[in-house]
Amino acid sequence: MKYILTVSGPPYGTQNSNSALLFARALILKKHQLKSIFFYSLGVYNANSMIYPSQDEFNIIKSFIKLSFLHQIKLYICMNSAYQKGILSKEMALKLGFLDGNLSKNFQLTGLSTLAVQIYKCDRFIQF
Repeated sequence: MKYILTVSGPPYGTQNSNSALLFARALILKKHQLKSIFFYSLGVYNANSMIYPSQDEFNIIKSFIKLSFLHQIKLYICMNSAYQKGILSKEMALKLGFLDGNLSKNFQLTGLSTLAVQIYKCDRFIQF
């Protein structure tokens, strides 16, 4: 089966992101196809490269990036939510006069139309 996941919670402080990551790993172990994970609302903070957990904390952002890299899973973040929360690509940051962006690698800024297309193409859509 083909799955799409959405994450609406931040990387720390709620279980949304952690539950989504564990569910994604379980899907892969069961040989399902996970096409993409879409982050929106507070979930866009999962793409913030400026978040550095302490040494004794689990780094969920790096875990999403590793999962994406190892299993060719697309990581999308809602552009509107990202801009409202200060998550910027390098190009957009420079355009706005900042020195650099804070969008983590492997994450792509996109609109809700991408989510709609992904949902249309999948068998199951799960929200965290």
